[in-house]
Amino acid sequence: MHYFPHLSKDKKLKKLIESAQPQQLNHIRYICIYLCASIMSQQLSTKVADVIYKRFINLYDGKEPSAQQILDTPSEILRGIGLSNAKVSYVKNVAQFELDAGMDAKKLAKMTNEEVIEYLVVIKGVGRWTVEMLLMFALGREDVFAVDDLGIRNAMIKLYKLDDTDKKKLREDMLRVSARWSPYRTYACVHLWRWKDNAPVVKKVRPKEKIK
Repeated sequence: MHYFPHLSKDKKLKKLIESAQPQQLNHIRYICIYLCASIMSQQLSTKVADVIYKRFINLYDGKEPSAQQILDTPSEILRGIGLSNAKVSYVKNVAQFELDAGMDAKKLAKMTNEEVIEYLVVIKGVGRWTVEMLLMFALGREDVFAVDDLGIRNAMIKLYKLDDTDKKKLREDMLRVSARWSPYRTYACVHLWRWKDNAPVVKKVRPKEKIK
């Protein structure tokens, strides 16, 4: 755990890390499919998300489709695997962006975290939280803090005894505490999620791959 010496300076966080398994971050090459899978899984349990993603892949003979294949798939077919009208639209928006602008992992690797967020949130249906999860679990960025994540918020309120009556102050307090974790804030988030057993649904669409 290369991040342990730094994060263990926070005595409260140290207790969480000491009792947990080491974490590794994935590097995924096919960002378009990862983002589509992320949209499909939103507001669903891991089990249901897995079923829908499997149905999606089965539409293309068990292989990850290209952006053009997704766009060529009739919307009623995508609704038939369990996607809402909104999610069908969002998935196609992602595919269209892939064709128009591109989101190759090598391209995104040259951008800062904020640049990636600004680049991708222009896609209708893709919000900041979704891109933060992508940064963490697809691009392997080590220093991402999901300040608006409900699980992170609840965990920090309990662990650091933060006052949640004033939402603006709570956000400021979370950012103040998390600043101490940099440059390993992603790992801190993962351990907070695991501590509260409320990790976000993260679809692993490909085995871990290094981005060169």
